[in-house]
Amino acid sequence: MNPRDWGDRGDRGTISMFTAIFALFVIMLAGLLVDGGLAIHARERAADIAEQAARAGADDIDVTALREGGEPTVNTATACEKAHQLAASYGDRLTGWGCVPSTDQVSVTITITVQPQLLNIVPGLGAFTMTSTAIARPERGGDEG
Repeated sequence: MNPRDWGDRGDRGTISMFTAIFALFVIMLAGLLVDGGLAIHARERAADIAEQAARAGADDIDVTALREGGEPTVNTATACEKAHQLAASYGDRLTGWGCVPSTDQVSVTITITVQPQLLNIVPGLGAFTMTSTAIARPERGGDEG
């Protein structure tokens, strides 16, 4: 049978339309995978930096108070400075930083903002902001005896 004898069946361009829509969905799926992975990595990175910075702050022990009372207490005057120095040494672009010291713990909050790589073509989808908070306390060694 000759293709000219088929007549106008009304399905011209159906494959082209399907291909265009399918390609759009593939790009969106790839965007979710890539940018979702970036967001998860940023959240884990913020948590890691917050934990390490909180530990650095909690390691800043007030030596005078330790000698007088025998209990390790955080030096609240300089703990946040130590935590900030450590967080800044990671080289990540931190878009938010917070530190709350007390004599028995240091709380550090880190915010990292990530620009999407593929989903930025979608209107209304902007940067992802990931925030994490960690608390560290000074510890003493086990009791001897």
